Amino acid sequence: MPELKWDYAPISDALTNAVRVEVLSRHATENSRPSQGEWIFEYTVRITNQGLEPVQLISRHWIITDGFDHVEEVKGPGVVGKQPLLAPGESFKYSSWCQLKTPTGVMYGTYQMAQADGKRFDIEIAPFALKAGYTVH
Repeated sequence: MPELKWDYAPISDALTNAVRVEVLSRHATENSRPSQGEWIFEYTVRITNQGLEPVQLISRHWIITDGFDHVEEVKGPGVVGKQPLLAPGESFKYSSWCQLKTPTGVMYGTYQMAQADGKRFDIEIAPFALKAGYTVH
Protein backbone atom coordinates (compact mmCIF):
# COMPACT_ATOMS: atom_id res chain seq x y z
CA MET A 1 0.00 0.00 0.00
CA PRO A 2 1.53 3.35 -0.96
CA GLU A 3 1.85 6.09 1.61
CA LEU A 4 -1.09 8.34 0.87
CA LYS A 5 -0.39 12.01 0.34
CA TRP A 6 -3.05 14.62 -0.25
CA ASP A 7 -1.10 16.48 -2.94
CA TYR A 8 -1.50 13.96 -5.74
CA ALA A 9 -2.42 15.29 -9.17
CA PRO A 10 -5.72 14.19 -10.77
CA ILE A 11 -3.63 12.02 -13.12
CA SER A 12 -1.49 8.92 -12.69
CA ASP A 13 0.77 6.78 -14.82
CA ALA A 14 2.23 3.38 -13.89
CA LEU A 15 4.07 0.69 -15.84
CA THR A 16 4.11 -2.87 -14.48
CA ASN A 17 5.24 -5.95 -16.43
CA ALA A 18 5.05 -4.00 -19.71
CA VAL A 19 1.43 -2.94 -19.11
CA ARG A 20 0.85 0.80 -18.72
CA VAL A 21 -2.09 2.26 -16.79
CA GLU A 22 -2.88 5.97 -17.21
CA VAL A 23 -5.72 7.68 -15.33
CA LEU A 24 -7.29 11.12 -15.55
CA SER A 25 -9.95 12.17 -13.03
CA ARG A 26 -12.33 15.10 -12.79
CA HIS A 27 -14.96 16.37 -10.39
CA ALA A 28 -18.41 15.92 -11.94
CA THR A 29 -20.02 19.08 -10.60
CA GLU A 30 -23.17 18.44 -12.64
CA ASN A 31 -23.83 15.19 -10.73
CA SER A 32 -22.57 16.23 -7.28
CA ARG A 33 -24.76 17.41 -4.41
CA PRO A 34 -22.41 19.00 -1.86
CA SER A 35 -25.34 20.19 0.28
CA GLN A 36 -26.21 16.51 0.75
CA GLY A 37 -22.60 15.39 1.25
CA GLU A 38 -22.24 13.77 -2.20
CA TRP A 39 -19.30 14.52 -4.47
CA ILE A 40 -19.12 12.58 -7.74
CA PHE A 41 -15.83 12.04 -9.55
CA GLU A 42 -15.35 10.61 -13.02
CA TYR A 43 -12.16 8.96 -14.13
CA THR A 44 -10.92 7.71 -17.48
CA VAL A 45 -8.41 4.88 -17.65
CA ARG A 46 -6.22 3.79 -20.57
CA ILE A 47 -4.52 0.40 -20.29
CA THR A 48 -1.81 -0.26 -22.90
CA ASN A 49 0.01 -3.52 -23.54
CA GLN A 50 3.60 -2.47 -24.23
CA GLY A 51 4.83 -6.06 -24.08
CA LEU A 52 5.40 -8.70 -26.74
CA GLU A 53 2.63 -11.11 -25.68
CA PRO A 54 -1.15 -10.66 -25.41
CA VAL A 55 -2.61 -10.04 -21.94
CA GLN A 56 -6.18 -10.03 -20.65
CA LEU A 57 -7.64 -7.93 -17.85
CA ILE A 58 -9.31 -10.34 -15.42
CA SER A 59 -10.31 -8.27 -12.40
CA ARG A 60 -9.97 -4.95 -10.60
CA HIS A 61 -9.19 -3.91 -7.03
CA TRP A 62 -9.68 -0.22 -6.19
CA ILE A 63 -8.86 1.40 -2.86
CA ILE A 64 -10.68 4.71 -2.41
CA THR A 65 -9.90 7.01 0.53
CA ASP A 66 -11.97 10.11 1.25
CA GLY A 67 -10.98 13.29 3.09
CA PHE A 68 -12.00 11.74 6.43
CA ASP A 69 -9.58 8.81 5.81
CA HIS A 70 -12.57 6.48 5.30
CA VAL A 71 -11.44 3.64 3.02
CA GLU A 72 -13.61 1.69 0.61
CA GLU A 73 -12.42 -1.22 -1.49
CA VAL A 74 -14.04 -2.19 -4.77
CA LYS A 75 -13.23 -5.63 -6.18
CA GLY A 76 -14.76 -7.46 -9.09
CA PRO A 77 -14.35 -9.09 -12.46
CA GLY A 78 -13.22 -6.93 -15.36
CA VAL A 79 -13.98 -3.25 -15.82
CA VAL A 80 -17.29 -1.75 -17.03
CA GLY A 81 -18.53 -5.29 -17.66
CA LYS A 82 -15.59 -6.24 -19.90
CA GLN A 83 -12.44 -8.32 -19.65
CA PRO A 84 -10.49 -6.91 -22.58
CA LEU A 85 -7.79 -8.93 -24.35
CA LEU A 86 -4.94 -6.66 -25.42
CA ALA A 87 -2.58 -7.70 -28.21
CA PRO A 88 0.92 -6.20 -28.12
CA GLY A 89 0.63 -2.45 -28.73
CA GLU A 90 -3.14 -2.35 -28.12
CA SER A 91 -4.92 -0.08 -25.64
CA PHE A 92 -8.29 -0.27 -23.91
CA LYS A 93 -9.91 2.93 -22.64
CA TYR A 94 -12.93 3.26 -20.38
CA SER A 95 -14.59 5.75 -18.05
CA SER A 96 -16.27 5.20 -14.71
CA TRP A 97 -17.10 7.14 -11.56
CA CYS A 98 -17.15 7.06 -7.78
CA GLN A 99 -18.96 8.94 -5.03
CA LEU A 100 -17.31 10.45 -1.96
CA LYS A 101 -18.74 12.07 1.16
CA THR A 102 -15.96 14.68 1.05
CA PRO A 103 -14.72 17.05 -1.70
CA THR A 104 -11.29 15.36 -1.75
CA GLY A 105 -9.97 11.84 -1.92
CA VAL A 106 -7.39 9.50 -3.38
CA MET A 107 -7.80 6.36 -5.50
CA TYR A 108 -5.32 3.64 -6.41
CA GLY A 109 -5.30 -0.10 -6.91
CA THR A 110 -4.43 -3.01 -9.14
CA TYR A 111 -5.72 -4.92 -12.13
CA GLN A 112 -5.19 -8.66 -12.31
CA MET A 113 -4.00 -9.64 -15.77
CA ALA A 114 -3.56 -13.05 -17.42
CA GLN A 115 -1.03 -14.14 -19.99
CA ALA A 116 -1.90 -16.53 -22.83
CA ASP A 117 -0.48 -19.46 -20.80
CA GLY A 118 -2.90 -18.64 -17.95
CA LYS A 119 -0.28 -17.16 -15.62
CA ARG A 120 -1.75 -14.24 -13.68
CA PHE A 121 -0.07 -11.11 -12.37
CA ASP A 122 -1.10 -7.78 -10.86
CA ILE A 123 -0.39 -4.40 -12.40
CA GLU A 124 -0.34 -1.12 -10.50
CA ILE A 125 -2.84 1.72 -10.76
CA ALA A 126 -0.83 4.60 -9.29
CA PRO A 127 -2.56 6.93 -6.81
CA PHE A 128 -4.44 9.92 -8.19
CA ALA A 129 -6.40 12.74 -6.57
CA LEU A 130 -10.13 13.26 -6.49
CA LYS A 131 -10.59 16.99 -5.90
CA ALA A 132 -13.59 19.25 -6.25
CA GLY A 133 -12.60 22.38 -8.18
CA TYR A 134 -13.21 24.86 -5.41
CA THR A 135 -11.33 22.91 -2.73
CA VAL A 136 -8.08 24.32 -1.41
CA HIS A 137 -5.55 21.96 0.22
